[in-house]
Amino acid sequence: MPDIANGLRYAAAPTFALMAVLNAMARDGRSDVICSAMLAGAPLGDMTVMYLLMSAFHLVPWLKRIGGRLHRNRCDVS
Repeated sequence: MPDIANGLRYAAAPTFALMAVLNAMARDGRSDVICSAMLAGAPLGDMTVMYLLMSAFHLVPWLKRIGGRLHRNRCDVS
C-alpha cells in the first residue's frame, strides 16, 4: 500500500500540469458555462489557473526528493 501512495504523490503534480496545458490549449474563445463571468477568449481560464495551483501545491514530494539527492551528493563529495 505505501508504494501506491508514493506513486500517487509523485503522479499528482505532472497530471495537474498536463491538465492545465490541455485546458489552456482547448480554449476556443467561448467562456465556460459554469464560469459565465469570465471574459470570452481569456488565455488562462479559471480551470487552468486552478490546475496550475494544484500542480504547484503537489510539487512538495518532488522538491523533497530533489533536495535529498542534492544533499546526498554534496555530502559524498566532501
